[in-house]
Amino acid sequence: MSNVLTTSDEILASARALIMTGGYNGFSYADIAAVVGIRKASIHHHFPSKTDLVRTLVVRYREDAEAGIAGLEQRVRNPLALLQAYAGHWAQCIEDASRPFCVCALLASELPALPREVAVEVKAFFRFASTWLTSVMERGAQDGSLKLSSEPRVEAEAFMATVHGAMLSARAYGAPEIFATILAPTLQRLSPTAAQ
Repeated sequence: MSNVLTTSDEILASARALIMTGGYNGFSYADIAAVVGIRKASIHHHFPSKTDLVRTLVVRYREDAEAGIAGLEQRVRNPLALLQAYAGHWAQCIEDASRPFCVCALLASELPALPREVAVEVKAFFRFASTWLTSVMERGAQDGSLKLSSEPRVEAEAFMATVHGAMLSARAYGAPEIFATILAPTLQRLSPTAAQ
């Protein structure tokens, strides 16, 4: 398999970076053309509209997340360790600035203003993440590796909200270490060895 990026991949990577800094409405095809070094007409050849571009970006982002979670599930069996690994992945991404924020979380903050096609895909990402986290919480409650104080679905949503909120705080303070600091009490509370 080749590691050479196609023009389409470069356009998507550029769009993702621009969304991370300015949101959906914070970039244009002219911005992408300047970054990638192509004409706007070339971008339209790959993605006829901005809606097509961002919808494709979100679909691929979800597919990458699904593949990443599948790989994580194969390597890690313990539900608490899964949550720790997931939080650790994001802590590392924020620390090294490779993915300083979840693009779908950022787009979710703009949901009322997004085109319907993009909004549908952002919601699909959240459904995927929620379903996976709920399954982790259910397994942890069943095997005793997690100590839940609410039903698994509520715990999953709370965990996801904490992860995204911690990303926001790390970004607001310009301090990547805040992410792990915020997640630590949540992971400790879920641990079956937490003080009673």
